[in-house]
Amino acid sequence: MKRGRKFPGNAAIWSGGLIVAAFIAVGIFAPYVAPWDPLKVNLEVKLAGPSPEYPFGTDQMGRDILSRLMYGTRSSLFYSAAVLGATLAVSIPVGIAAGYIGGKVDHIIMRLIDILLAFPSLILSLAITGMLGPGLFNLLLAFVSVWWAGYARLIRGMVLQIKEEDYITAARAGGATHLQIVLRHVLPHALSPIIVLASVEIGTIILSVSGLSFLGLGAQPPTPEWGAMLNDSRPYMQTDPQLMLFPGLTVMIVVLGFNLVGEGLRRTLRGTG
Repeated sequence: MKRGRKFPGNAAIWSGGLIVAAFIAVGIFAPYVAPWDPLKVNLEVKLAGPSPEYPFGTDQMGRDILSRLMYGTRSSLFYSAAVLGATLAVSIPVGIAAGYIGGKVDHIIMRLIDILLAFPSLILSLAITGMLGPGLFNLLLAFVSVWWAGYARLIRGMVLQIKEEDYITAARAGGATHLQIVLRHVLPHALSPIIVLASVEIGTIILSVSGLSFLGLGAQPPTPEWGAMLNDSRPYMQTDPQLMLFPGLTVMIVVLGFNLVGEGLRRTLRGTG
């Protein structure tokens, strides 16, 4: 019976993991698997429909949509992973410091977090990107500047619970230093929930990166990126819907993959899947 309850969680992890792994592989090996140069302009075949030569058709510049989607995995997926990694690199030390040290340190950090969380994160990211200027690197800085606060608050809450456990008291009684307690006990016990959170949130980050690129604040032409491809295809939505259809489906599928992995991990770790 117990094995039966765990199967859905494991199935979600496997199915989502296969989707994510496939996209990562495509991004890494795009120069070898893409049928065409994603930047090659060929106006003679512009806005061509799907065909054996161009499986997803071509865009308004005659560039192969499939090849641009494959190369776009590097911009959309890898930059989203960079945003998540940088966000965790900031939020984990800050959240642990607030929860473990407490006192004035906790008070100062939490007031700063409250100020940042008072603004809608996407709007604040949009404002910061607008000040820094368009570009994927500036987009990364904008997201990290805003999103670390929510992560740090959740991590702080976990640390507040963990530091009251008996094994923390035993470690202190045994003469362990604060750094040893954090590295050997606090961080490892907080790591599983952080992994689950990260696997779920990466889908939101992908949507946000693509969304700001759709507004022209992320990847700049002619760099292939899913959100930018959606933006470029808006004038042709009624006459050539495949220009928006395939990038939109790509974003939907990869976000679904990450959500399946996150949900499967959540169920498995909680013992409900």
